[in-house]
Amino acid sequence: MNLGRRSTRNDDPEINVTSFIDVLLLLLIFFMLATTFVDQGRINLRLPDASVKVDAATPKPTLEVGVSVNGTYSVNGKELVNTSADTLSAAIIKEVGNDHEHTVLIRADARTTHQSVVTAMDVLGRLGFKTISMATINQPATTASK
Repeated sequence: MNLGRRSTRNDDPEINVTSFIDVLLLLLIFFMLATTFVDQGRINLRLPDASVKVDAATPKPTLEVGVSVNGTYSVNGKELVNTSADTLSAAIIKEVGNDHEHTVLIRADARTTHQSVVTAMDVLGRLGFKTISMATINQPATTASK
């Protein structure tokens, strides 16, 4: 005679992880959305090397923005009347229209201020250009004779 209670079920303890999975999925969606917003404001720059070799695979720039020592701008060799960002923007739109797939070369003098170059980059970024190359103009140093 067996007086003890026999259990036919094997009761295993359970942990409910449904709410944990919900929180993880919400965090995953949040981080996925947050990373796409970070990438939108970035301008890709291709900095020039100091070698004399010219890469044949690099496309030739179709738009050249020049920045002189005193901060005046030129677009494809045509000097602009003032140093305003609006004037630079209008000259670029006049030169290439609405086609913003061009490769842009910013050619700045070595003694030019940072602000002038950043203004040119800002105007190009607002217009939607994605490929911007940087170059510098090396002016020969004048030696003072004794």
